[in-house]
Amino acid sequence: MHILIIYATVEGQTRKIARAMEDHLQSLGHAVSCCNAIDAPPSPENFDLVLLGGSVHIGHYATALKHYILANKAAIEARPNAFFSVNAVGRKPHKRQADTNPYVRKFLAQIRWKPQQIAIFGGKIEYPRYGFFDRNMIRLIMWITGGPTDPRSVTDFTDWAEVEAFARRFVHG
Repeated sequence: MHILIIYATVEGQTRKIARAMEDHLQSLGHAVSCCNAIDAPPSPENFDLVLLGGSVHIGHYATALKHYILANKAAIEARPNAFFSVNAVGRKPHKRQADTNPYVRKFLAQIRWKPQQIAIFGGKIEYPRYGFFDRNMIRLIMWITGGPTDPRSVTDFTDWAEVEAFARRFVHG
C-alpha cells in the first residue's frame, strides 16, 4: 500500500513519532511518504491510506495541520484515514481516548472531521530548551495537572510500543 503521513510539530516529538511509524510501515513492505504539514505536502488523492498527526503546544494544534485537513477533507475521507495526537495530557491513560482528551475533542469538532481511527500519545516535556514564557506556561499546566515541574527536567511520555502497535492497526484494520 502507498501510505501518506502528514504531521505538524513544534518541538520535534511528533516528527519522531511520525518517522517511527514510517519506519515500521516500511518494514512491513509499504511505500510511505512522510511530510511536515508546513512543507506543502502532497494531496491524499494518490495514496491508499492517510494518517495525520499533530502536537498540542500551549493548548493548540498547528494551523498548517488544520488548513491541510480542511483543504483536503473530501480526499482524506474518501480513503482509510486516521489521526494521532501528541500531547502531555495523553501521559495519563484515561486521557488517551478521543472522548476523554479535551484537545482532540475540540480540534475534531472545530474542523468537523471524524477520523476512522484515533491514537493519543503522551508527548515530551523538555524544559531546558523552552523560552521563559513557554517554560513557565507549561510548568503551570503541569502543576495544575500533576505533571513534572522541575525546570531542568526532560520527560518523554511517549509509549513507543503503542506507536508501533497503532501503525500496525492502522494498516490492518
